[in-house]
Amino acid sequence: MGDRLQRMQLPALPTVLLADADEDYRAMARDALIEGRDATDLRVVSDGTDLMAYLRTTGRWAGAVAPRPALIVLDAELPGQPAGLEAVRAIKADPALKTIPVLALGADDDPTAVERAYQAGANTYCVKPVTFLALVKLVKVFTEYWLQTAELPAGETA
Repeated sequence: MGDRLQRMQLPALPTVLLADADEDYRAMARDALIEGRDATDLRVVSDGTDLMAYLRTTGRWAGAVAPRPALIVLDAELPGQPAGLEAVRAIKADPALKTIPVLALGADDDPTAVERAYQAGANTYCVKPVTFLALVKLVKVFTEYWLQTAELPAGETA
């Protein structure tokens, strides 16, 4: 019986990769996923350099378990190289990564900022929630849509 249980594999949880420089915000996002009871594997990075290293399994991620994200959520003002929306452009320019949905979180709903995010290739732009309850609501919406409702190309779902 134990051998049979070891051979059974549970389905993998969809991975959400959160790229945000603010450690407190990353912790709040993790708590929002738990509060919303969303079954996801949340991975976090703190800048554009680490984001691209995660996606390409280089740098500190070389040889590490870094599941391909089903969704990337990033701060439009993310520091590093590439920074913010430049990271979105780099993801969308890479044939191996371009089909991963990217949700950009911006500081406000300024039409110019929204336009820049979509021009960079973001699939969605939202104003970054600043309260925990607003973040729980947004997390619920984007995980339900991108991970349960949207039809993604083969290999993009968990």
